[in-house]
Amino acid sequence: MSYNRSNLGSGSRNIGRNTFEFGRTYVVRPKGNHQATIVWLHGIGEMGSSWSQFLESLPLPNIKWICPTAPTRPIALFGGLQSTAWFNVEDMSDSAPDDVEGLDASATHIANMLSNERDDIKLGVAGFSMGAAMALYSATCRVLGQYGNGNRYPINLSVAVSLSGWLPCSRIVRSRVHASQEATRRAALLPILLCHGQVDDVIEYKHGERSAQTLRSAGFQNMIFRTYNGLGHYTVPEEVNDVCCWLVARMGLNGFGV
Repeated sequence: MSYNRSNLGSGSRNIGRNTFEFGRTYVVRPKGNHQATIVWLHGIGEMGSSWSQFLESLPLPNIKWICPTAPTRPIALFGGLQSTAWFNVEDMSDSAPDDVEGLDASATHIANMLSNERDDIKLGVAGFSMGAAMALYSATCRVLGQYGNGNRYPINLSVAVSLSGWLPCSRIVRSRVHASQEATRRAALLPILLCHGQVDDVIEYKHGERSAQTLRSAGFQNMIFRTYNGLGHYTVPEEVNDVCCWLVARMGLNGFGV
């Protein structure tokens, strides 16, 4: 077993008047030649350990997986109940406000962990549900070269993967990317994979479809949107295989198996 627990990257961020403490980070170390490091982001109410066994089982021996745990915070969508979450959510409507402070705090936490990797290691972000939303937000920060608060985004991401998620700040992504020639160039080059089940009853399919449409209109030409008949808010082998094949191809990995 290459599974290892550590406190890598744990710490706190100030979000408005509140201070939220990030939980324990779990690391799944590569069984083969370390070529890439991907931060995997869990869904709301989960922990970094929730996905570590799944990642351990993937036939991707050259990837190191970093699985942080989100802070525990009150969630407006749940009537203020506390839950592990990367940012606050009021509702899933198009008009709902985005928690940019929470998004930036988590994106900074993720980038800080990737900044410790060797220069020859390719970097990525991926996640499920709210973790997928966080991965897409990090991808837009990479393209724009800055967080939502204007601070510089320091990481050169090679890929982003979203499973059953959505795109935060979708109302302003297109205009912000088109306002910069460099952002337009980066958007065209960054590989992004979106996967969504057509009968998802938690993050409805329409949210994934709309996110893909927004990214396309913003100029993310290297974005793929894959849909799965009969898939709810979980993963299935077909989807997992698609993700593995896509990562091997886009990150130039040595392939499947140990």
